[in-house]
Amino acid sequence: MALDLANIHSLSDFQRNAKDHIRKLKESGKPAILTVNGEAEVVVQSAEAYQKLLDDHELLDSIRGISRGLEQAKRGEGRPMREFLETLAKGHGISLK
Repeated sequence: MALDLANIHSLSDFQRNAKDHIRKLKESGKPAILTVNGEAEVVVQSAEAYQKLLDDHELLDSIRGISRGLEQAKRGEGRPMREFLETLAKGHGISLK
């Protein structure tokens, strides 16, 4: 998602009109850029939008991990699951039989 250039505000404007800006952040679900002396300094967003961002990032990390594992398996790396489970069980004194 690209940042919306229409959603750039000065920090002082954000402070003066905080309630209105927060309402807009909640309604749109999109982040806003706050500037200080004309330079972008911070990005703000609603807590709900931030949680979605974290959830999406966690999902992406999981997909990347699965993809790495599948590529390793294609290259013949790793070891059979049964061998791994037997080693793990033995290390913890557990019988798989």
